[in-house]
Amino acid sequence: MKFTFLRIFLLISLCWMSLPLWAQYMIQGVVTDSLTREPLPYTSVYLKGTTEGGMTDDKGYFSFKTYRVQAVLVISAVGYNEYTRLIHPARSVRFNIALSPATYALNEVVVKPKRERYKKKDNPAVEFVRQMIAHRDDYSPKELDFWQRDRYEKMTFAINNFDSVKQQKWLYRKFKFLTDYVDTSAVTGKPVLAVSNRELLATDYYRKSPKSEKQRVHARRQAGVDEMLSQQGMEQAISVTMTDVDIYENNITLFTNKFVSPLSSMGPSFYKYYLMDTLTIAGQPCVDLTFVPFNSESFGFTGHLYVALDSTYFVRRATMNFPQKINLNFVDYMSLEQNFTRGEDGTRQLADEHITTEFKLVDNSDGIYAKRDVYYRNYVYEPSADALSAFRKPEKVIEPSEAAHRSEAYWDDNRQVEVSKKETSVDKMMAQLRTYPVYYWTEKTLKVLFTGYIPAPKEKEPLFYIGMMNTTISGNTLEGVRLRAGGMTTAWLNPHLFYKGYMAYGFDDHRLKGMAEVEYSFHKKKEYANEFPIHSLKARYTSDVNQYGQHYLYTSQDNVFLSLKRQKDDRIGYQRKAELTYTNEFHSGFSFQLTSRFRQDESSYLIPFLKQDEIATPVERISNAEFEVKLRYAPNEKFFQTQWNRFPVSLDAPVFSLSHTMAAKGVLGGDYTYHYTEAGFQKRFWFSAFGYTDVILKAGKVWNKVPFPLLIIPNANLSYTIQPESYTLMNAMEFMNDEYASWDVTYYLNGFLFNRVPLLKKLKWREVLSFRGLYGNLSDKNNPSVSNDLFRFPATTSYMGDTPYMEVGVGVENILKVIRLDYVWRLTYRNLPGIDKSGLRISLHMTFYLNLTNRTLNRIK
Repeated sequence: MKFTFLRIFLLISLCWMSLPLWAQYMIQGVVTDSLTREPLPYTSVYLKGTTEGGMTDDKGYFSFKTYRVQAVLVISAVGYNEYTRLIHPARSVRFNIALSPATYALNEVVVKPKRERYKKKDNPAVEFVRQMIAHRDDYSPKELDFWQRDRYEKMTFAINNFDSVKQQKWLYRKFKFLTDYVDTSAVTGKPVLAVSNRELLATDYYRKSPKSEKQRVHARRQAGVDEMLSQQGMEQAISVTMTDVDIYENNITLFTNKFVSPLSSMGPSFYKYYLMDTLTIAGQPCVDLTFVPFNSESFGFTGHLYVALDSTYFVRRATMNFPQKINLNFVDYMSLEQNFTRGEDGTRQLADEHITTEFKLVDNSDGIYAKRDVYYRNYVYEPSADALSAFRKPEKVIEPSEAAHRSEAYWDDNRQVEVSKKETSVDKMMAQLRTYPVYYWTEKTLKVLFTGYIPAPKEKEPLFYIGMMNTTISGNTLEGVRLRAGGMTTAWLNPHLFYKGYMAYGFDDHRLKGMAEVEYSFHKKKEYANEFPIHSLKARYTSDVNQYGQHYLYTSQDNVFLSLKRQKDDRIGYQRKAELTYTNEFHSGFSFQLTSRFRQDESSYLIPFLKQDEIATPVERISNAEFEVKLRYAPNEKFFQTQWNRFPVSLDAPVFSLSHTMAAKGVLGGDYTYHYTEAGFQKRFWFSAFGYTDVILKAGKVWNKVPFPLLIIPNANLSYTIQPESYTLMNAMEFMNDEYASWDVTYYLNGFLFNRVPLLKKLKWREVLSFRGLYGNLSDKNNPSVSNDLFRFPATTSYMGDTPYMEVGVGVENILKVIRLDYVWRLTYRNLPGIDKSGLRISLHMTFYLNLTNRTLNRIK
């Protein structure tokens, strides 16, 4: 009997243990909104009467296992009708489930979400939106004379889905302590590891007339992997990437792009609107206004506006996200939520704003989770003494030095919300990470790649930078192989006095070159000498080669990646310059620069200076003492700050420039008297959902008789890379003028055409059209074939007639997310010898969609 019982027990045990091998089924599928066709993230999915199930991920996908051969699947989400269905898991069906929003009555009109043809005419939702647009300035805080508010801002970047599975990978096995810093996402409920944390405590001020906005920073701190970059540069970059959002504007700026607002004046032509639901928010009945773009690839939003059911059309809450198919690099998911309250007089007040984003460099990866939370409190509508003093200061952001050194107790006392201790422990985690050699050296290598400099003698707050590293070795026709070494000091050595220099040597010309610079800043700097605003006196001496007709505006002329040329680079001489420059920048955007310069141009065997006489008398060098005045006005300009240069992160504001250079013969040994005037204009023009155009216009004139080194030589691009403000198919010194007018127009369509082609839209490529040209003239007084006492032009130089030089390009960007290819045609002067009539050019951009970062990468290349 015992044997029989044992056999039965073993049989039952064996059957029970083998059950998972033959009766475990996978239930999987996707949940979407029946109207917008967008995935519904974080939706509850379960089997009725069981604990089996879970939630959809950020793409609306769900999957879980069960042993049941039959069950009732239940899917529920707030604001949607519950979905139930009898399923048979053994059939392995993939479920595609569209949840329908609930049906409600509004003003005796019942709007039912059905798959019917959308109509704007006689659509109560469209008329409702038009009324909202007509009343969007009612109770707007911008219509008041003054207001101020307290701000607490928190921004976190984290590694997504940092779970136990990842701990099995070799990278995470080396850093087991990271599990001590893992937190739980308040949005997804999944484990995340914060790698960068930023906090800000400030007071915002607004004045209507004269219009002005100020911010007084009380405390600011940051810690994490982005410490390798300029902190001021990161602040500017983030400020235009995840900036404050105003849904009442026609366009909303996010990720350096413009998106059509649901309350835009063109909204009814861009969005489909539906009146869906009535619910109570903060004790007030509201209607749920749902919207979705007509084209899911367009630069707009899908989402909901919860609008008060009264005559004010007051928006209590806004929830929006990008359409799933939007053509936006690296941004895999974005959600925006805003909550509003009303002041005693009805003024709408933004109470809080939350932007959650998931970035992915490559598909099928967990990517980076980013969350920006901003809380506003204590609205005041009468100017205080602090406000009046803020408006008397020139800078927009007023930040005392002690703001970066607040104690932990100060933060605990002044935060408007509670934060996780793990969120604010990034600095401790990074310190622990850097004790591991593999991470320490990886971070140092990445820092050199991003910045081009090696910090010395310490990583944080270095006294000196060695570089730029991409100029260490290069080459050209005159010098052959060229070696260069240099560096610069930082504000941590002296916040007012800065030194910069380099030494270079060419193995063919056996000549030493170099630059030495000392700059005194009247402002105390935090990191680098070129921090805004610059108010300095700078002395510089340079002795180096001069590549005539090649002016690299966003990179160094000896960048190793520019050594490969499409044409022989044989227009190179030597130049020495000694300069004393005074620069003064103002917070209004106006700046001026005064420079006194002694310049000496020296001939070489490649570019000899030969007089226009019978024996072609050679001239070794020419000298001039110059004085230059530069004026520039760029209101609201924002740029990314690096050790070496500034790169614009927003080109929306116009940039005006005017300069004049003069020299007098006999002054300090000068050989010529001449005057040169140049003016410029630059602006980005947005066309809402239809892309944008960058326009650069310039004009200049040399007023006197001078030899060709002092004439206007158009900027030719001999490399295979796309270089801004240069001519792709023009040869160096192909034309020379003493007056010119030029244009450079580039239209970025943001996929406007490709998004409508079924196969192309999956590639997420975007179209680029360019058209640039130059109309130049050479007067008889500066034409060596007409006028004496001038230098002969090189044999390949041509004279420009009444026809301007023009070239047009058609390009595709966002190839593999980082590549842009342009094919360029030369339209005029196509019969000249030795020219390229067309060609393919390439550049890299790691941007959300813009080409401005191309300038940064050109510097790094």
